[in-house]
Amino acid sequence: MVEAQTAPTPLAPLLLRNILLPLFIYSDKTLINLSHKFKLFHIIRYTLITAFLFFLKVIPSFISSSLQHSQTHNHNHNSDSEFDSDSSTYPWVPFLKGSGNCNDLAGADGSLVDETCIARALTQLLAILNEIPVSSRKYEIVRSYAEKLMDENLEEGYEPLRKVNAKVLSAAFSRALQQLQSAAVAAAKYDIEKNTTTGGDVTKKGGGYFGLNRVIKTVGHYGDFAWTQFTKPKTRLRVSAEKLSAELLWLAEKLVACGSADEAVQQWASASKLACVALSAPQRLQGSLVKLSVYLFKEAVSMGGQDDDMEELRKVKTKLLMSWLPFLCRATIGVEAPVLTFNEKAELENMLGKLIESLKHEEEQEKVLSLWLHHYAHCPSSDWPNLYQYYDRWCTASRNLFILQGKQEK
Repeated sequence: MVEAQTAPTPLAPLLLRNILLPLFIYSDKTLINLSHKFKLFHIIRYTLITAFLFFLKVIPSFISSSLQHSQTHNHNHNSDSEFDSDSSTYPWVPFLKGSGNCNDLAGADGSLVDETCIARALTQLLAILNEIPVSSRKYEIVRSYAEKLMDENLEEGYEPLRKVNAKVLSAAFSRALQQLQSAAVAAAKYDIEKNTTTGGDVTKKGGGYFGLNRVIKTVGHYGDFAWTQFTKPKTRLRVSAEKLSAELLWLAEKLVACGSADEAVQQWASASKLACVALSAPQRLQGSLVKLSVYLFKEAVSMGGQDDDMEELRKVKTKLLMSWLPFLCRATIGVEAPVLTFNEKAELENMLGKLIESLKHEEEQEKVLSLWLHHYAHCPSSDWPNLYQYYDRWCTASRNLFILQGKQEK
């Protein structure tokens, strides 16, 4: 199959942002000083500003039209070459064997989940479920298809079929988790840039250099945003962060059903970047993440293994606590909205205590409990989770150990 040729990026936006904008702002600063002395320069400055803003408004239309023509030409060229080729006689269908586009759904070990027809069918169902919005009437239909297929695989009692479920679900969980993390990071970055652009003090003069500079920055900011939205490939439907978090909870439940809860727990423990960004997420998203975190914390408590795996299991539990315990302490949804009942909160505190005590090593418990104390003490709006009794037990155990070591040395 002939690879698609990417259209060259036009130089106009680069020249406009890197050369013309700084030059114009510098020239305007000079004109401001002269306009206070000579009225003619005031008229010249006003004319230049009007012409420049008009130029900024008109130039994107020429750029977009040229890009659309280029993209249409490349698309037609690639389509003709595909249908003329012997190896690409038919239109591409995702997840068919040999299509060469299943790399996005590789498992954690790098192996693809396309060994069997039943695995590819389940992979395609979960991929479609990830793409279509919840508001679509086909969403529940596709979800019921996927659930029926997974349930029938488990009902057969055949171990390879159980592994098919686990492998496909693990890949789908990893993909949705990466999408959620990217969406949360992009949203946080956009909010920071938006506040930076629209915030700040305005000088008492009103207009002048600072007023024009602010206008130019605002135009440049939204121009870059529009340019990014126009030029980025639109191959898949965008999904909301709330949908992704709900989808992750559903995938985690299915992984637990097929005996692979450790896959979801390990991936969630490694999502420390998402846990940090979630602190500033909207309340609805925080509520979904609290539910998912609580569910996976409960599953982590029941996780066990052979003696050889216990050390690795303790590392996963430590990473899970270090990543998501600050979020539970600071998430505004934890107290203000009825996401968890009083009994559920008390149950989770017991689960967290069991997880901490299962770490065994004193240093690991110290890291987790000191992290909890820091965020618990610095968050005045929330008193949950309260792990003081486990903190007190650790202090008592550490004191007794110190006394015992001192007596042994004597």
